[in-house]
Amino acid sequence: MELRFLSGRVMALTPSTMLALGTPMPAFDLPLVNTGSLNSLQLTEKPVLLMVICAHCPFVKHVEPELTRLEQDFTGKVQLVGVSSNSLITHPQDGPEQLADQARRHGWQFPYLLDEQQSLARDLRAACTPEFYVFAAQADGLQTLRYRGQLDGSRPGNDQPLNGQDLRAAMNAVLDGTAVNPDQQASVGCNVKWNPGHEPEWFG
Repeated sequence: MELRFLSGRVMALTPSTMLALGTPMPAFDLPLVNTGSLNSLQLTEKPVLLMVICAHCPFVKHVEPELTRLEQDFTGKVQLVGVSSNSLITHPQDGPEQLADQARRHGWQFPYLLDEQQSLARDLRAACTPEFYVFAAQADGLQTLRYRGQLDGSRPGNDQPLNGQDLRAAMNAVLDGTAVNPDQQASVGCNVKWNPGHEPEWFG
């Protein structure tokens, strides 16, 4: 397990589990952090970028500016969807009001889901925040996983550029109708905060 010093603290970094490429996009019907809900059946016309994020994680805070740029650059071409799956029992700072405030501060217009029962996180085998999944339609219309892993090589304090290089390359390949490079690097960050007593088998 990789360790990193942040603000004088040692933090253990959790890597992606790297869900198998070709996995169908999980079905879900979840509330939005503001009002309303989103059903996965509404996401059939464009490729989908599911982003496992939250409000409090320093690794998410680090990438927030690039998430804003991604929305600006890919709106109308890729459907961005944020999802917060952290336990509200242990981390109420990731509650709907805080998530809505995060989205408002950064001008995000993409749907932001609250996965309070953590069902979508389980289906994605999500392990960390942030984590990214790109789904695109096959010839039969089924949305399947083309990319999972890191945004780019930038982490808090490592001085690498925050430019979304890996994720952008994957989404551009999908949009161009070319194969996504299968050599994909795991995202790393804070672990998903599971509801106590309901941790999945890959946790820890």
